[in-house]
Amino acid sequence: MEHMILFCRPGFESEAGQEITDAAAARGVFGYFEPRGKHGYLFFFLTGPERSEELLRRLDLDDLVFVRDWFVVLARLALPSADRVGAVIQGLQALPTGFANCARVEVRVPEDNADRDLGNFARKWVAPLSRGLRGAGLLKPDPGDNAPARLEILLPDFESALIGISSAGNRARYVGGIPRLRLPASAPSRSALKLEEAWKVFLPPEQALDYLGGGKQAVDLGAAPGGWTWQLVRQGMMVVAVDNGPMNAELMASGQVEHVEADGYFWKPRRGVDWMVCDIVDHPRRTSQMAVDWLKNGLCRYSIFNLKLPMKKRYEEWLICREIIESGLAEAEMTFRLRARHLYHDREEITCFIERLM
Repeated sequence: MEHMILFCRPGFESEAGQEITDAAAARGVFGYFEPRGKHGYLFFFLTGPERSEELLRRLDLDDLVFVRDWFVVLARLALPSADRVGAVIQGLQALPTGFANCARVEVRVPEDNADRDLGNFARKWVAPLSRGLRGAGLLKPDPGDNAPARLEILLPDFESALIGISSAGNRARYVGGIPRLRLPASAPSRSALKLEEAWKVFLPPEQALDYLGGGKQAVDLGAAPGGWTWQLVRQGMMVVAVDNGPMNAELMASGQVEHVEADGYFWKPRRGVDWMVCDIVDHPRRTSQMAVDWLKNGLCRYSIFNLKLPMKKRYEEWLICREIIESGLAEAEMTFRLRARHLYHDREEITCFIERLM
């Protein structure tokens, strides 16, 4: 049966499955999902006449929140220990419909993989596998060539492989939706990585300077101890950090931060700023309404904020928050862009980005 594999945070397979089922049905493509434990991936089986490629044409990955990445499954193969490269070549050559002309192959393991040997094998296997596939004419000779798709392999273990393709124009910017970020020693908290990842996921890389550069002004609500403020300062912004708790002393010594001891839900600036960010991981509906109020009252142009979802009905809670945001901004007759994603550095929360366009 025609199907896809979808990647999400381990433990959120049900939310990702509900989301893809609803999103596909809204675009006239029907199917059902099948999680495989809490390993960070699931399958979506199409039950109608449409093929997976048609779903990819109708549905953009950027429109999904809990699904971080995906690819179309071409084959499930057993991998003999004697010649795994040969098994992949034979499996691809046996496909009745063929596959897109790819230039590169990506080998993945499940996000929750605890077998270091499997992880090391996956990394080292890419080179001999690529040589074998090129020699068999299954990959373009030049890995740098532009190609409409990329060959994908997921290794759940040493004995099996899920092989597929991902579309060049509709897949995660980072494999599995996981950017590899390092936390500098000077960062006040690990939460700094959330904002950095959000910028990398939500902002077009060729326009990042337009969004972040030029000495912009920002407000960080719920700032203490200053992980997000630290990221804003690194971009050269002047920041008002709002929190009743203490801020990092080294960060305050930068001269770019004004600390206001107040409740982030109630404090408002006297005049509009470029950015409002908020990492108050509580009361998701209240946070959603607060973001709407800031934007429709011209208090910021861009906003990134987190919504902590309840353990039960996490997907349903996001739908309620999305309705609060979209209906609130529509009532204000505001043109806006909304994106949300369960980022790699998020836990029980999701991260939202809103840009006021007019």
